[in-house]
Amino acid sequence: MLNGIKFENPDLLHLLWVLAIQAGMLAWYWWWRQRTLQHLGSKELEKRLLLGFSPQRFWLKNLLFAVIVSLIAVAIANPRKMTKLAPAKQQSADILIALDVSRSMLANDVSPNRLGKAKVFIQDLIKKLRNERIGLLVFAGDAFPQAPMTNDPEILLMFVRNAAPDAVNDQGTDFEAAIQTASRMFPPGSEAGRALIIVTDGENHTPDALAAAQKAKADEDLTIHTVAVGTAGGSTIPSPIGGLLKDYNGQIVRTAVNESALRELAAAGGGIAVNLNNGNALDQLEKAVSQLRKTTVEAQASLSWKSYFQYLVLAALLLLIAEQLIRWRK
Repeated sequence: MLNGIKFENPDLLHLLWVLAIQAGMLAWYWWWRQRTLQHLGSKELEKRLLLGFSPQRFWLKNLLFAVIVSLIAVAIANPRKMTKLAPAKQQSADILIALDVSRSMLANDVSPNRLGKAKVFIQDLIKKLRNERIGLLVFAGDAFPQAPMTNDPEILLMFVRNAAPDAVNDQGTDFEAAIQTASRMFPPGSEAGRALIIVTDGENHTPDALAAAQKAKADEDLTIHTVAVGTAGGSTIPSPIGGLLKDYNGQIVRTAVNESALRELAAAGGGIAVNLNNGNALDQLEKAVSQLRKTTVEAQASLSWKSYFQYLVLAALLLLIAEQLIRWRK
């Protein structure tokens, strides 16, 4: 039964040192009591003074108090055991999220910057689409898979939080590479509807993105949605070596969101284009994803913790009641 038990807050077990303090105080009290009684020099006087006193009850009450303190200390530390939940069947579509990690995503025309705001948005989107199978890729001048299709949102959230521009050496923004990489990441033979959600500032540096989107839609029935990050007014870009990013002529580079390009890309892919700054962007994407064809998939087995503190608290409460019912004297 105790096999596999671990404490959530093991440092709180130091509260058990209270028992040592209690033992020390009781030992000192009993020594002082016996010494004082010996000084009386009369057994009759001792019996009169201690009329009805029960040493057995005295030690029993203190023993119960020690057990109560032990139970409460262990309960606060929360002993728990990991349990594995059996995988369940669910109806899901296949969704890939492509996050732009190019240098322009470090522009701070939105707070804290485009990349930071995009990460928060994607985390909220993953939680909203938790019944779907979702994968993640990052792209700039090239694209790389980050997380395969999974029903486990915690894995995806971890990869989203760790995404950074240094994940891709080639800078720029290549939508074509993102679309081609996404096509390879979808499970072969799956009958589930497919969608690619591209979160970016829209600064496309390749001319063949629209053709790639149209081809993916026609050949693979891949729907492409776009999420614009940034403002039309734009901003400068922090340089990795300090200061602001400059071009080859020494001029400070400014970047602005290109919503028109993202609308064209979404139209070519049969999807919708939303702006991250719109309060209903999440709802729009959820509605679009809900229209995809679903198929039955087996969700991954999940892990959970079963806590036992409540049983310890109940035992401590019952012993406390019993301790109060025991009187000091006969």
